[in-house]
Amino acid sequence: MSTSSPTQAFGIDIGGSGIKGAPVDLQRGELAAERHRIPTPQPSLPDAVADTVSELISSFDVPAGMPVGVTFPAVIQQGVAQTAANVDDSWIGTDVDALLTERTGHDVFVVNDADAAGIAEMTFGAGQGVPGVVIVVTLGTGVGSAMFVDGTLVPNSELGHLTLHGAAAERYMASSAREREELDWDVWAGRLQEYFSMVEFLFSPTRIIVGGGVSKKHEKFLPLLDLKTEIVPAQLRNEAGIIGAAALASQEEHHLLAQQKKAAKQAKKAAKLEKKKAKESAKGEKKSGKKTGKA
Repeated sequence: MSTSSPTQAFGIDIGGSGIKGAPVDLQRGELAAERHRIPTPQPSLPDAVADTVSELISSFDVPAGMPVGVTFPAVIQQGVAQTAANVDDSWIGTDVDALLTERTGHDVFVVNDADAAGIAEMTFGAGQGVPGVVIVVTLGTGVGSAMFVDGTLVPNSELGHLTLHGAAAERYMASSAREREELDWDVWAGRLQEYFSMVEFLFSPTRIIVGGGVSKKHEKFLPLLDLKTEIVPAQLRNEAGIIGAAALASQEEHHLLAQQKKAAKQAKKAAKLEKKKAKESAKGEKKSGKKTGKA
């Protein structure tokens, strides 16, 4: 891969233990090359992680004009990390967008990791073309979520932190809780029933999509749930973060270029108008000068 193409973008998934990345085929919704993984620096300070991201990109022949999407385990607002999960607390308040853009030399677009997985599902997976409210829930060590309204992301939903039995729901019904407490599938499904019934009541979704590693065994627990809402397994699993980040980067880059083009067009129009006004003003002054001369 040696030339930039609108059909490709680069995706990076930053996690507490590893940083993974690969170019993504945006037409097929799959990796365009084998992903590369580098262990996350310990401690995971901003400068060290930024250097690792730069190293990861350098391991591929990434064209200068190719946008880069990066997932980050935090609430992200205007590119700034508001929280930090599984990375050093010094990330809080850091402009992740600006740091990685400066360090890598590429246009970087940062997104919450669960939102990235949701974008992948909505673009290429089980959420394609689904209207109304779609909620993507990833079951793992914790519970990640992504919410969409008619295909538009509502960022940083954090539905794993809804309160259930006096604490964050993820402590009670995450995949890690099933493993930690050695729950059988029936008992764990009962906990999921409580959680998803609450989500259904609060948001009235059209479809719920369940991801995370445990979704590979969805036939063991999803059929046990009794909801009005259609609930289905995610189609993109391990690569969802990378694919979703790349898709977002492509969308944001396109939007940015469209804005720049519009601004350039408006500037050109304003300059043309100004030139016309100056010409008319000069013409008026010339006429005034002739009248003065005759007088």
